[in-house]
Amino acid sequence: MTKSPARLIAFFAIAIAINIVGANIALFLRLPIYLDTIGTLLVAVVLGPWYGAGAAILSALINWMTTDIFSLYFSPVAIVVALVAGFTVKKNSRAVSLLWKSLVVFLPGTIVSSLITVILFKGITSSGSAILAQFLHGLGLDMTTSLVTVQAGTDYIDRLVSLLIVMAVIKLLEKQVPKLIK
Repeated sequence: MTKSPARLIAFFAIAIAINIVGANIALFLRLPIYLDTIGTLLVAVVLGPWYGAGAAILSALINWMTTDIFSLYFSPVAIVVALVAGFTVKKNSRAVSLLWKSLVVFLPGTIVSSLITVILFKGITSSGSAILAQFLHGLGLDMTTSLVTVQAGTDYIDRLVSLLIVMAVIKLLEKQVPKLIK
């Protein structure tokens, strides 16, 4: 992608909108996945990890100011995910390789998000996964184990789904607007 200021601003705006729409769909439907890093991952894969981290920060700020007060607290997760994905996932990655690349991307983010959820919020957040953690806790698991277990499962699925969407968008953009992605 040519990095003209107008294209960068437009690409960032679209990516941030994707993050906010995805996050709000997940919140509204109480999904056990988050859908809040699709735009961040798109920027990280197309432009690189540092641009992805920038998109993560801007998305968290806007989401925090508009619909989800928890998003700012979890911005370190999105930043870590953007950095790892930007260095790991390439525009020409195949769907099969995304199975293991999603593992690489999700693990650092899961560690950070589990720490934030346990230390700051004692397991109570706005996401649908908090409901699953509370359920496991009610079955007798301690809260930390419940949170980490649920966080690991939901984060991996979220990152895999998000990366599959990102790769589909990149392929579509390469066909429709080849100069944009090159």
